Amino acid sequence: MFEFLQNLEPLHQGFWYTAIAASFIFLIQTVLTFAGGSYGDTIHADFSEDSHADSPFQLFSFRNLINFLLGFGWSGVAFYGSISSKSLLIFVAVLVGAGFIFLFFILIMQILKLTEDNTFKMENLIGRAGEVYLTIPADMSGKGKITISVNGTSHELPAMTEEKENILSGDSVRVTYIYDKILVVSKI
Repeated sequence: MFEFLQNLEPLHQGFWYTAIAASFIFLIQTVLTFAGGSYGDTIHADFSEDSHADSPFQLFSFRNLINFLLGFGWSGVAFYGSISSKSLLIFVAVLVGAGFIFLFFILIMQILKLTEDNTFKMENLIGRAGEVYLTIPADMSGKGKITISVNGTSHELPAMTEEKENILSGDSVRVTYIYDKILVVSKI
């Protein structure tokens, strides 16, 4: 299958073998990524004690090694006949390999811009309106409950009020601030 490689110079053979192997592994990573696996990022060469596995881009990862080798190998194959100086050829191949890593980084950053953070954070409730579910006693003397909708999801949360009258079930309220994980509301 690879008989054409037997008559090439060793450097040219090296570029071909690198390009073919990296392409094969890249293809497997791509298929596994679209199949839902994160198999390409399981091998990390992190040089610090704390792991940054939650960061979107790691410089020393198996995926980046394959990206580098993919650019390095194929640029070496492509420019082998054009660049006569072997050291210049290797330098160009290293630059193209680094460029592949940079392109992957840019691609990941663009994809991350499309993600939506739907985590529930109580701080995002300040200023939002809700409806009293259980009567809220006046003067911060007890807790009631309100129903409030955030990002299409309804939440039932404890609430208090600083007002001088009880806020009855069914009344509309607005969250003014949060005190010790309890919503402080005022009647609308």
